[in-house]
Amino acid sequence: MAEKRDYYEVLGVERSASADEIKKAYRKKAIQFHPDKNPGDKDAEDKFKEAAEAYDVLSNPDKKARYDQFGHAGMGGASGASGFGGGFGGFSMDDIFSRFGDIFGGGFGGFSGFGGSQGGRRVARGSDIRIRVKVTLNEVMTGVEKKVKINKMVPCSHCQGNGAESEADIHTCDTCRGTGSVTRVVNSFLGQMQTSSPCPTCGGTGKVIVKPCSHCGGTGLRKEAEEISFKIPAGVSDGMQLTVRGKGNAGKNNGVSGDLLVVIEEEEHQELQRDGNDLIYSLFISFPEAALGCEAEIPSITGKLKIKIEAGTQSGKVLRLRGKGVPDLQGYGQGDLLVYVHVWIPKKFDKSEKEMLEKMRSSANFKPAPTKEDRNFFDRIKKMFS
Repeated sequence: MAEKRDYYEVLGVERSASADEIKKAYRKKAIQFHPDKNPGDKDAEDKFKEAAEAYDVLSNPDKKARYDQFGHAGMGGASGASGFGGGFGGFSMDDIFSRFGDIFGGGFGGFSGFGGSQGGRRVARGSDIRIRVKVTLNEVMTGVEKKVKINKMVPCSHCQGNGAESEADIHTCDTCRGTGSVTRVVNSFLGQMQTSSPCPTCGGTGKVIVKPCSHCGGTGLRKEAEEISFKIPAGVSDGMQLTVRGKGNAGKNNGVSGDLLVVIEEEEHQELQRDGNDLIYSLFISFPEAALGCEAEIPSITGKLKIKIEAGTQSGKVLRLRGKGVPDLQGYGQGDLLVYVHVWIPKKFDKSEKEMLEKMRSSANFKPAPTKEDRNFFDRIKKMFS
């Protein structure tokens, strides 16, 4: 699959573009590559879908914020074929016409209007379904395929989703003659103006059901449990929302299905804490171990790791294990594992231990002699993250 282009580049706008500028840019692209204007042109059709995908993200404040922060990976990466993000291959013409047809005010410039293969008729869109899915830190590290069972609206099996008792009970609308829209001419001080609006008789569908389905009452829908599989990419974080195209509720009368919105809920790890793409572990060692040096075993997602603690290690020292953190969502490397060293001081001692400590306290070698670097603790922490 070809690498996705930047959405701002697709619409030809700056990242600072306003909502109106984004809308105007999309309208311009949609007119340029509209199927009615470019019949049989596959390249134009792809660009038409690509522009619709870009507008779908950049016109939605939440999606736009995720895209600005995480890029295509925040939309599910380039996994349109598997459900997330929906590369422009994930958008059908009916999706586009149903979602964005009103951006042209019901038709434009002699084209057949936003109806695609359905000739300008309106297509109902089902509602989205939002769920929360828990993932472990191990699953975040590698990515995971999840299966969920949800109750959703699906096409009625009796009428195959068309809402009629039989095919003979579906008639072409007499008011709009099947076009789904009515056109009227009004006189104004600017002269005659032609406007187009959805047909009031059929609601823009171009069809009238004379005998509704006895099983669904004419909606073409019924509720049913469905198991849905989808992939969660490595590097996701708590609160992130991913989109599975077309897996929401079905649209009325064989309309376009909504989306399944998956909100990530990251479970806490027993020993490791996450800070962006870095993992943090607190290592406690004894005073003799800090003074004389030792080997320590620390946990990681891939298994136990052995590290060396140098003699004279001070409490608060941070050891960085590069590349042992969380993979970047956009594929730009991997975070680090940061080991914070804490020297454990017991509160109670027996007689012999006290005697040893008294001897050490009187020794000049045990008198604190911090260096400038030791004193500038916060400077050292800044360096760790620079």
